[in-house]
Amino acid sequence: MEVIDWIVLTGTLLFIVAYGYWRTKGSKDVTDYVLGGKDAKWYTVGLSVMATQASAITFLSTPGQAFHDGMGFVQFYFGLPLAMVIICIVFIPIYHKLKVYTAYEFLENRFDLKTRSLAAILFLIQRGLAAGITIYAPSIILSAVLGWETKTLNIIIGILVIIYTVSGGTKAVSVTQKQQMFVIMTGMFTAFYLVMSYLPDDISFGKALKIAGANDKLNILDFSLNPKSRYTFWSGITGGLFLALAYFGTDQSQVQRYLTGKSVRESQLGLIFNGLFKVPMQFFILLVGVMVFVFYQYNHSPLNFNPAAVEAVEQSAYAEEYSTLEKQHLTLEKSKKMAQERYSAALDIKDYDLIMSAKKQIQEINKQEIQSRKEAKEIIQKVDEDLETNDKDYVFIHFILNNIPTGLMGLLLAVIFSAAMSSTASELNALGTITTIDLFRRNQKEEQTDKYFLNATKWFTLAWGIIAILFANFASLLDNLIQLVNIIGSIFYGNVLGIFLIAFFIKFIRGNAVFVSAIVTQIVIILVYYFAIHRYDAGDEKLGYLWLNFIGCALVIFLALLFEILNRTRNAIK
Repeated sequence: MEVIDWIVLTGTLLFIVAYGYWRTKGSKDVTDYVLGGKDAKWYTVGLSVMATQASAITFLSTPGQAFHDGMGFVQFYFGLPLAMVIICIVFIPIYHKLKVYTAYEFLENRFDLKTRSLAAILFLIQRGLAAGITIYAPSIILSAVLGWETKTLNIIIGILVIIYTVSGGTKAVSVTQKQQMFVIMTGMFTAFYLVMSYLPDDISFGKALKIAGANDKLNILDFSLNPKSRYTFWSGITGGLFLALAYFGTDQSQVQRYLTGKSVRESQLGLIFNGLFKVPMQFFILLVGVMVFVFYQYNHSPLNFNPAAVEAVEQSAYAEEYSTLEKQHLTLEKSKKMAQERYSAALDIKDYDLIMSAKKQIQEINKQEIQSRKEAKEIIQKVDEDLETNDKDYVFIHFILNNIPTGLMGLLLAVIFSAAMSSTASELNALGTITTIDLFRRNQKEEQTDKYFLNATKWFTLAWGIIAILFANFASLLDNLIQLVNIIGSIFYGNVLGIFLIAFFIKFIRGNAVFVSAIVTQIVIILVYYFAIHRYDAGDEKLGYLWLNFIGCALVIFLALLFEILNRTRNAIK
């Protein structure tokens, strides 16, 4: 990186931290600190909700996901717009009417303290893990740029977020997220423009899409009913719907964003804004990844994008074997480029037979390339089983580091750091709030002042920041980061969502039945994940992880109904 890149990167990050601290320091009470004074406009709510979900993982992993697997991942978000409508109609009016600080306060009003505490603890576990991952993600990037230890970078990133989150609370998170979303979208549009400008002169955007399609990267819709498939239309509108309902409706990191709304209407408009723009935004980020794939059809790409893994192989006894594989890869790239040029020429003259012949040749070369990359991963695994063989998270950063001009590299790195800070800040803010409101304050036997709980919230936020940094230092990649976060969420979210749906709609079920059902369900879901998903390599799972959301939700409702009926029957017999 050049000096100008450092100026752009550090200037952007320091401005966000300083601005957040300056605008929001000196919260008067818990309401001001946790709910930001409840004066946020709809656009602030909408941008804050979107920025909370759009972590660095989104901009780091999603292009790599598209590079390897195409646009099919967008189906993951198909249930989101419908979830926004349901939350606007059901969740938001209830939360505002009860004037709650957290989503879980409602559960005590409906059931009992132990059910509220259980839901809060489940949130703390999964969101605490996710906070560590959102810190770890950008550390990978700067580690590749500087060669620094990821542990050192985890500490630096964590401290930057902690400074303004602890000082300003929810309002600090909200006001900084508007600037962060501006930086994020400016950077992504810049990346898209650059990758298109780097394509050969005769490759228009339309032709680039056809090239991507010939390589099976534009298969957006998959209507198969195979439960093993991770991303299908049906898993998106069922498992994705339940995941979105749980995330936006019961996850405090999101609930706290729209509880700051000035009114029910402002909160609802903010969520509708998110529902309208989230899917197009994800589609665009995936499209950037697909265009990066097209770029590498005409330019050299490494056999494995993870620089640490490649370096380890080159210094091992398997260096010659890997070098031979790289030479084969270079030969394949030359053949691939010629096939792509042949396909492009066939498109120009609109000769169907030539188009299909060239397309068949491209697909055959792709199969060989996929096999070469698989063999490269096997060699890396031989060197050290702890080395990360999956390189999806390194694809986009490789493109940035090797192709982006001076100055703009700093901007694109600032994009990923801004996203990491916005998401992590929301998570730490929510973790501190839940710990104080749902566990610490609720179990205080003696009356305490509002100032006491304000300070407690700040201290708990700081503590969770430290915990997130510690977890980030022990994080390891599982397939790729964006899937890891969604897998963690899917293990817990369905269960919590089921508890809330019972609370909203099945009035005769009482707290004891729900509490026992939730514990049993969580154990079952963890077992299902381990035996049907975790034990298998990517693509070989017995069940797509999105279905865990639906199964968890349905199971806790079924068990609660069963236990309540059994309890009532037993009491009636007595």
